[in-house]
Amino acid sequence: MVVAVQTASPFDSVTQYFFEKLDFEPTKEQEAILATDHRFILVTGGEQAGKSMVASKFLLSRLPDAPQKALFWLVGPDYANTEREFTYLKEDFEALGILQDATKRNDPGQLTLDDGTRIVTKSAKDPRSLAREAPHGILACEAAQLDLPTYERMRGRTGPRRGWLMMSGTLEAGIGWYPQLATAWTNGMNSRVSYSLPTWSNHFLYPGGRNDPEILAMERESSDDYFMERIAGRPVPPAGLVFGEFRVDIHVRDIKWVPKEPVHVWVDPGYAGAHAVVAVQVINGQVQVFDELYEQGLTTSDMISKARRKPWWKDVQFGVIDVAGMQHQAMAAPAEVWLDEAGLYMSSQKVPINQGSERLKALLKPDSITGEPQIVFAPHLKGILSEFGVEPNPFNNQTQAYRWKLDRDGNIVGDTPEDRYNHSVKAVIYGLVDRFGYVSMRDRGERIRVRHW
Repeated sequence: MVVAVQTASPFDSVTQYFFEKLDFEPTKEQEAILATDHRFILVTGGEQAGKSMVASKFLLSRLPDAPQKALFWLVGPDYANTEREFTYLKEDFEALGILQDATKRNDPGQLTLDDGTRIVTKSAKDPRSLAREAPHGILACEAAQLDLPTYERMRGRTGPRRGWLMMSGTLEAGIGWYPQLATAWTNGMNSRVSYSLPTWSNHFLYPGGRNDPEILAMERESSDDYFMERIAGRPVPPAGLVFGEFRVDIHVRDIKWVPKEPVHVWVDPGYAGAHAVVAVQVINGQVQVFDELYEQGLTTSDMISKARRKPWWKDVQFGVIDVAGMQHQAMAAPAEVWLDEAGLYMSSQKVPINQGSERLKALLKPDSITGEPQIVFAPHLKGILSEFGVEPNPFNNQTQAYRWKLDRDGNIVGDTPEDRYNHSVKAVIYGLVDRFGYVSMRDRGERIRVRHW
């Protein structure tokens, strides 16, 4: 006699009823995502893995715990990227008989349920739309294409109502804030967790799962990195980043200028590459890089003019500039221009590349007791975040991070990084060395080769 064993559902009775009425039976990978009780959920999906469908079912699964007249957002890089989730939810609510009203379009769009609950689409191209009433939950659609400030805004908007944030997206190029968070949240941390949803988990398209002939053919014909990211949905660690220690979840904070506290201005002059000016405060012993000017084709006078229009300018007390800023090149030295036009004396010294990098690395390291780093950065600093490999370059939207020189096989070549895509990083290093000096190497038992920028 064969006895059938019925496994208990991981879902509450209402969610289970929804799924049964919709004839939806989640796969093992989908079930783990839908049954989680974490508040912040990140999904890295392979191509055609059904991310949008799973995201829509996730919102459905959170309805039983939501109050009447709840508010949910669908946020995408633009309205077009919310269309699939919007359509799936509309169809599901209609099938369940709980849809009261729906707009014909999703740009913007709204679904209204019988109890007054609203699901509203939002475009990241209009940041103001993310600053209104706080939602009970947010679906971030094609989240890997969103920028870091949008993520920070979404995270902040969940706070007032202790809402949830579910993000799903396809990885590209192994670099950026999204794969960084995916890696950091893999094993769950606090109320955060990440999952991968590989292409082969879509059993409708690939009934053979991981060993489906089409999946095996993709594996043979693709590079290892492409298959891992675009098919398996798993982050591939980027090669050669100078500051691989930098982590979005640790070093990026919603910091702002603190009035009446001294402001430091640290500068790396440039013209064709980038001209970087970072504004810094030291608050309770922590270095806080709260603002940045990152421009091409602007002179020192232009940068001073922009800096003096900033509200924090009245608190500026200290300045540091690259040693090259002391040099005359057929014109007044940048340091002299800062003194003449802004009344700010700039200190300067020649900083060895690796010793300067070591100073920044030491401050990036979290405290062993508090877990706090000694330096943090605001999320809107496009220049320096691009140099750390978190955001695309603000001038051309390409991935251009500060890296070591690599050979064909991805091995580091030489003992100094490539001297490019490092303008704000260098400005920060000059300032840190000026204020804190160098890290003592004797305590580390290391010998660092010295080169200069």
